[in-house]
Amino acid sequence: MENKADTKKGSSSNKLFPMAHAEGPYNYAKNSNYQKTGWDLIKRLTSEEISKKLDVEHLISPGNVFRIADMGCSFGPNTFFAVQDIVEAVKSKQNQSKHMEFQVFFNDHSANDFNTLFRTLPSERSYFAAGVPGSFYGSLFPKASLHFALSSYTMHWMSKIPRQVQDQSSSVWNKGRIFYGSSKKVEEAYAAQFANDFESFLRARAEEVVPGGFMTLLIPGTQNGANLLKCTSVAISELLGSSLMDMAKEGPSYRRTRVWGSRPS
Repeated sequence: MENKADTKKGSSSNKLFPMAHAEGPYNYAKNSNYQKTGWDLIKRLTSEEISKKLDVEHLISPGNVFRIADMGCSFGPNTFFAVQDIVEAVKSKQNQSKHMEFQVFFNDHSANDFNTLFRTLPSERSYFAAGVPGSFYGSLFPKASLHFALSSYTMHWMSKIPRQVQDQSSSVWNKGRIFYGSSKKVEEAYAAQFANDFESFLRARAEEVVPGGFMTLLIPGTQNGANLLKCTSVAISELLGSSLMDMAKEGPSYRRTRVWGSRPS
């Protein structure tokens, strides 16, 4: 997968690939049921862990503000569902004699459709909302300022494409494909990049999350040793990649045909 991080100064290899904006039927908000299902599967586990392990009385700041950040929030209802579930789980732990407020930070890279995100905020939410643009592979918040960090279906977007898989003179060249397929060298290049990114993510959150704070990370993947040809996500990536390669080979004539063919009769 390609980069979901902000472009670094002086770098020409990093690009921004935001989710499709709100206009039209193909935007993320209307095509993210798969991600919603993933959160639905783990929200009970998250609530149970909060109930068992979160020490609210000793965790919150002197101002009784509990701070939550969704890293890679995109836009649309999924992020609102997730943060509200977390808020409700934390509320059930608090001492009812003490008033506690919630602040939620919605983070994504600067090209994200924050306009739609804030235009569709739930009107009856029980938290204050703020946007934080920037790459979650670096520092985003002051030290020890967050109580809960969430990342759901975002960390498969790496900070950059490994250089060697784009180098036609390299033995690791991926021949323009969007998936590593059966090439062990390409797989290792992507794995190394993911490991570096994941370490950067964890180092940043280690600074930002208070001692005793929580993180929930939902990351798609496959089991070690699984037959990739029988994995749905792999099959989809291969089919999508094959279609994109065919379109690229056709060039401008393909795009013109598609545009002309879509005109009403």
